[in-house]
Amino acid sequence: MSDPVMVRINEAVQLHHGRGQRAAARELFAEIWQQIGGDAGDPLHVCVLAHSMADVQDDVHQELLWDERALAAAGLLTDDRVAQAGVPLSVAGLYPSLHLNLAECHRRLGDLDRAREHLRQAQSGIGALGDDAYGHLIREGLERLTRRLAPG
Repeated sequence: MSDPVMVRINEAVQLHHGRGQRAAARELFAEIWQQIGGDAGDPLHVCVLAHSMADVQDDVHQELLWDERALAAAGLLTDDRVAQAGVPLSVAGLYPSLHLNLAECHRRLGDLDRAREHLRQAQSGIGALGDDAYGHLIREGLERLTRRLAPG
């Protein structure tokens, strides 16, 4: 990645995923959030940071708010902006993960209709995912959530 803000966001992601330091990651995300101007920041930064910040929330309601911010910001992105930052995905490739996370939040909150709607939206976009580790991770998450939301 060539974008310095994206590099910092990745450092916070590594605190969480690489070192299991959720609180430290949350603090770094909050610091970066302030520096980028919050929701008024560059939509790419807002989308990626909010999507990552959602993962370090202890409360599912807060997680949902961050995931909703990420989805809203994704709607303002262009493929050119994503490529300029060195992100190896198209904008369309972001949506399956965004909707997967929203579906899981709604499932945990007991709103199964909204969970299923986001799951459908995630599934409709899986063609934009590559045949790589990220694509496999999202597809596996969709399969798990599909089983959890199955009637019966």
